[in-house]
Amino acid sequence: MQAIRLSRFGAPDVLEPVELSVPAPGKGEALIRMQAAGVNYFEVLMRQDRYAVTPGLPMVMGVEVAGVVEALGPGAAGPSPGTRVAAPLFAMGRAGGYAQFALADAATLVPLPEDLSFEAATALMVQGLTALHLLRRSPPRGKSILVNAATGGVGSLLVQLARNAGARQVIAAAGSPEKLDLARSLGADAGVDYRSAGWVDQVLAATQGGGVDIVYDLVGGAQTGACLEALAPSGELVCAAMGRFELGRPEIEALLGRNQSVKGFALLPLLAPDTLRADLGDLFAQTAAGSLEVTIGGRFPLAQAAEAHESVQSRRSMGKVVLIP
Repeated sequence: MQAIRLSRFGAPDVLEPVELSVPAPGKGEALIRMQAAGVNYFEVLMRQDRYAVTPGLPMVMGVEVAGVVEALGPGAAGPSPGTRVAAPLFAMGRAGGYAQFALADAATLVPLPEDLSFEAATALMVQGLTALHLLRRSPPRGKSILVNAATGGVGSLLVQLARNAGARQVIAAAGSPEKLDLARSLGADAGVDYRSAGWVDQVLAATQGGGVDIVYDLVGGAQTGACLEALAPSGELVCAAMGRFELGRPEIEALLGRNQSVKGFALLPLLAPDTLRADLGDLFAQTAAGSLEVTIGGRFPLAQAAEAHESVQSRRSMGKVVLIP
C-alpha cells in the first residue's frame, strides 16, 4: 500500500511517499480502506517539531480516517466488513491515517449515514468534536462571541454550532474578504479581518463598545493579546491553540483588573469512550440532515500530502483539507 512517512522534522517536503505492507488487524482491531484522511494544523506543527508533544520517528501521520471496513481482527466487536465508517484514531492515541489502509480499534468505529460523504465525516472528527466541546466548556447561549479563524476546520463549524446553541451575536474573525463572506454565509452576524489594522475597534463597534462575552481563540500567538482587547469586562477567553499561547505579565495584569478569565482547552482529556461515538453520530446526523454545513477546503491525492500540508500551513484554505486515495 502507499503511505506517507515522516522520518525527520522540517518543511512539507519531508513527508515521504513510501510503499508498505498492508497491516493485518490484531485482536479487537479493524482494517479500514481509506477513502478520506484529515489534515490538521496541529499535524503541521508536529511535522515541524513545534507541537506540544514531540512524536517518535519514523511515523505515518494522520489521526482521522473515513472509509470502508476491509477486515476485522480476532474478537473485534464492530461494524462488519463493507460498512462505511469513521475511524477516530486520535481517540485511542493512534496514528497511521495517511495511508491507503489503516488500523483502528473496532469498538470506536462509527457507521456513516448513506448520504454523508467520506470527506464530510473526516471533517467532523477532530474539528467537529473540538467545536462541540468548546461550546460545552463555555456555553454561548445569550452571549456575544468572537470566533477567531472562523473559516478554518474548527471555526466554520463553531460559528454554526454556536448559532444553533443560542448565541446572541456571532462575530467572525478571519484573514480575507472571501473568508468573511463564507463566515457570514454560515451564520455570523459580523466579520472582521484580523490582518487589518484596527480590527479590534471593529469588534468593539459591533458590540456598541462593550466587547464580546466570549472569545474562542483558535489562533494563539500575538492574536491572543489582541483578542483580550476585544473582550468585555468579566468576559472569558477560551484558548484552544495548544503550544501557541502568548500572554505576558502586562496582559495578565490587565485581564485580572477587568475581572476577565482565560480558560484552557485540550480535546483529548475531554473524550470519553461512552460518549465519543454518540457525539460523532449526532454531528453526522446534523450534517446529513442539512442543519450543519461542512466546508471542504481542498482535496489532495495521498501522494500530494506535502502540498496539502502547505495549503494548511499557509492558511490559504477554508474549511477542511483532506487526502484521498
